[in-house]
Amino acid sequence: MIETLTRNAVDVLPEGGLEAKLKLGRPLRVKLGIDVTSPDIHIGRAIPLQRMRAFQDAGHVGVLIIGDYTTRIGDPSGRSAERPILSDEEIDANAKTYLEQAMVILDPDRTEVRYNGEWLSKLTYAEVVRLARTITVARILERDDFAKRMAAKQPISVSELLYPLMQAYDSVAIEADVELGGTDQLYNLLTGREVMEHYGLAPQVALTTPILVSWDGEKMSSSLGNNIPLTAPPEEMFGRTMRIPDDLLPQWWELVAEAEPPAGEPMAQKLALARFVVARSHGEEAARAAEEHFTRVVRRHEAPDDVPEVQLTVDPIHLPKLLVDEFGVATTSESRRLIAQGGVKLDGEVVTELDLPRDRLAGRLLQVGKRRFGRLTAV
Repeated sequence: MIETLTRNAVDVLPEGGLEAKLKLGRPLRVKLGIDVTSPDIHIGRAIPLQRMRAFQDAGHVGVLIIGDYTTRIGDPSGRSAERPILSDEEIDANAKTYLEQAMVILDPDRTEVRYNGEWLSKLTYAEVVRLARTITVARILERDDFAKRMAAKQPISVSELLYPLMQAYDSVAIEADVELGGTDQLYNLLTGREVMEHYGLAPQVALTTPILVSWDGEKMSSSLGNNIPLTAPPEEMFGRTMRIPDDLLPQWWELVAEAEPPAGEPMAQKLALARFVVARSHGEEAARAAEEHFTRVVRRHEAPDDVPEVQLTVDPIHLPKLLVDEFGVATTSESRRLIAQGGVKLDGEVVTELDLPRDRLAGRLLQVGKRRFGRLTAV
């Protein structure tokens, strides 16, 4: 069983600690904290959620902590500069979406959901000072990201130094037995062990999982835009999964699907993975529909079934302006470049003119690039 719980784990510390916890003979409290820095949980951030689900399936309790309060400080992990702080309205809006998304992976019946503002907002100044006394400045500055910023003479705010302690106090508040996180969270998880001991609690076990590398070679991140949100539309999820390069397929199969890729060519493996990603969030029928859409629109360059209607209100039509107004092209200069390169078609035929009479366009299908379509109508 322990092999299932620790599948893909990079660190399980201390050695033998998880085995000792499992011998306690009671359901363990398995903690995962997620700050609400964006509206979405993406499939990379879902990897530790998958480990929590494995603990739940083994009879343990998953304690999902929504970091509504720690988001107001900003996690410095892996950062070369202080994170920008979101407004209270943004934080509250993001927090509302997280529970629904997390339940794509977790078992609701074995999930305890907590918001860390429940206890962090009530700490008095004296209690914060007591918390701060649990660790030295030298110990905090051992973190790689802090050490690098110190060496580069880049500023580090006191609030950033407090962040690991606040996350650690979450473990105190919920009396965690195990804490999960990505490898970039190892320092914070180990700090939780130290702080729990200071408060007279048995230290938690720290279990880390790998960071998912996205199609651009960077770690998957909402801020970089290289992510696949767990509740994105099926067609978007499928298309984004298909963007991963062949050399990343083994990692994605192991970390995301937790399975061996099927035999065959990389394209077949990629299609199977995209079906899994969509089916997990939206069901098998949605996965089949998303694959059909991808095959038709992306691979065959055919029009999708649900082509939006675009109304033509002037005559003649200046095509570059129409592409900006209705088809998401950034500028008229970009529109002219697309037209010159044969990237704009009417009923499958390349269009080269910039100005066309409305009657020539009405009722026809306009295609911009490979994936943008519109049915033109005169009004």
